[in-house]
Amino acid sequence: MSDATSQFRIHPLPDISFGGIVEFPGNADTEAAIAAAEAAPAALLKAFYDAHGLLILKGMHAISDQPELLVRLSRLFGPEVEDYRQTVTSRNNIHADVPEILVVSNVPPATPRVPERPDPPLTADGKLPVQFPHRRGWHTDQSYRRPPPDISLFYADLPTPKGQGQTLYADGIGAYAALPAAMKERIANLEGIHAQPGRRRSEQAVRAGETPDPLTPREAPQRQPVVRIHPVTSEPALYLCESGQMDWVDGPFVGMQPGPDGDGARLLYELMSHYTSPRFAYAHDWDRGDLVIYDNRSTIHSATWFDADTHRRRMWRTTVHGNPGAQFAGERKSWLAA
Repeated sequence: MSDATSQFRIHPLPDISFGGIVEFPGNADTEAAIAAAEAAPAALLKAFYDAHGLLILKGMHAISDQPELLVRLSRLFGPEVEDYRQTVTSRNNIHADVPEILVVSNVPPATPRVPERPDPPLTADGKLPVQFPHRRGWHTDQSYRRPPPDISLFYADLPTPKGQGQTLYADGIGAYAALPAAMKERIANLEGIHAQPGRRRSEQAVRAGETPDPLTPREAPQRQPVVRIHPVTSEPALYLCESGQMDWVDGPFVGMQPGPDGDGARLLYELMSHYTSPRFAYAHDWDRGDLVIYDNRSTIHSATWFDADTHRRRMWRTTVHGNPGAQFAGERKSWLAA
């Protein structure tokens, strides 16, 4: 489809029900592409929401030399681009010149972040595993905050070779729509308890008998709706993560038996297995200069393994805030110091 101003075209991702690739006319370079997006911001946002919150821009190479371009594009998606200096993020994981950029990398000085390889590494039919619990690590960014963020922009400054270091995305709107009516009724008013990773509240930590870390007020787990109504489209979407970003000490769900062997755990496994089934999941195999824009309110994602002993990987992310929905109206940011 094309927008009314012919500034760009959107091509649906093949063989999947959500997502789109943005094509700018005339092989536009990065700055020209951003200018075209700025000339038709409403059309870009409509395309984004029509695609259930997943757009891919190819060949945005100039961002590597001009990282402020990533922030400039991010501002089209919301009123506030997060300054990571205001958070608990380690300074070595923040871009040295642009504090709105989080660096996800195994290249110093960043803290190495390498996902575990699934066991077995492929499905029975030889494909990349996407479905939980074979695939672990599914989450939406910063769900352990209130208000949680809106949209993230993820840029490949230095990707790994093809076949490693992919990012998987799943469609929460499509997954919710496909639920049986009885399940929709069961989860209609259910809340999940989301916890910051690394605080020994994950399923794995609880099973290992680890003592949860003491938490400051801004690290406290946060309750979030399992069915989140999108503030722009009014579409319902599943909003939950899996074993590493839910609270398995007091949750994963409010009012259900807590812990990894309770009825809450069984429900989470059922929902996450459904959410991440191949019909709702897309695997992005990165090229240098790729930019993926995804909606944290209606999608989840997971990183895949790469050989960090052989390959270097450096990705940049911005986070956009400003429209979490009416239920968060007036809330103070939980992650900021008093």
